[in-house]
Amino acid sequence: MVDFAGVLTDPDAARFYDYLATARERGIRTALVSNAPGASNEVKNTMSGYFDALVFSGEVGVAKPDPAVYLLAADRLGLPAIRCAFVDDSATNVRGAVQAGMVGVRHESVEETLAELAVLFPAG
Repeated sequence: MVDFAGVLTDPDAARFYDYLATARERGIRTALVSNAPGASNEVKNTMSGYFDALVFSGEVGVAKPDPAVYLLAADRLGLPAIRCAFVDDSATNVRGAVQAGMVGVRHESVEETLAELAVLFPAG
């Protein structure tokens, strides 16, 4: 699971989008979890190429860091929280995911985040 602002808006985000596409090809289920009120159909169509689930707080009535939003996203992926990792640049939001039972990854740079995800989701 990935936050949008601060992660997918990182100047080096193209590498992260490539990672997401490859992860999905490997069968890793992905979700976008955003505190945005929602998104246009155009944005949703674009994002659906990278994510199996899109969760916008304004559409579901619960926001990060409330553990309920992470559990909702996990449910939409068909996974228990303990099988999920959440990436965000906000320590508060990462703590919320950890409280929901997920692995939390604090995004500081694309390089560091991808290195941590490679440990959590090794290829092969």
